[in-house]
Amino acid sequence: MLSITDAISSRHSVRGFLPAEVPPDTLQAIFGLAQQAPSNCNTQPWVVHVVSGAACEALRQRLCQAALDPAAHAPDFPYDGRYDGVYRERQHDAAAQLHSAMGIAREDKAARARSFLRNFGFFGAPHGAFVFLPEPFGLREAADCGLYAQTLMLAMTAHGVASCPQTSLSFHPAIVRDALGVPPVHKLLLGLSFGYEDPAHEANRCRVARAALDQTVRFHR
Repeated sequence: MLSITDAISSRHSVRGFLPAEVPPDTLQAIFGLAQQAPSNCNTQPWVVHVVSGAACEALRQRLCQAALDPAAHAPDFPYDGRYDGVYRERQHDAAAQLHSAMGIAREDKAARARSFLRNFGFFGAPHGAFVFLPEPFGLREAADCGLYAQTLMLAMTAHGVASCPQTSLSFHPAIVRDALGVPPVHKLLLGLSFGYEDPAHEANRCRVARAALDQTVRFHR
């Protein structure tokens, strides 16, 4: 088990996985630990569905097929992926670092599109997790789900399990709800692909920088 410092500093988004599944007892330990995440008034608003085995493969196929038509994207929460200023710079840098690691040229639009479509196949991961927010919860409770997702990924890292949080896995919530028997009042906020990292996959050479502390934090006395 890693210390919390090591888990935070070593966690990174993984986009290439080995086929081996995480043992059930390890899954229980990870998700049990994540349940300790804080939330407003201890509401614990997250509802999480985890897919493995045949359920994962079936959903992978359906999402990959749906993703072929970008016009069919219909997330429960609005998302257009457009940012301004320094946020746009960081977005572009992250994409450039990933494409560089994968040997994809900036002008190769077909290869970039194929790379994006890998999102919907869980990057080959043997597991996926979907975080839902029940109605009528809103922005504050969505922040609680973010706290849960970070706690979950750190728990995974501490157990030697890799992950990647993905907005893209929320682009087709109706398909996910249908596949998993989730009621319409549960809105899909995000998904995570997870499993054991494939160290040979070129995408996993990608590392993105973090902003300097003085760009994001102000200390007052």
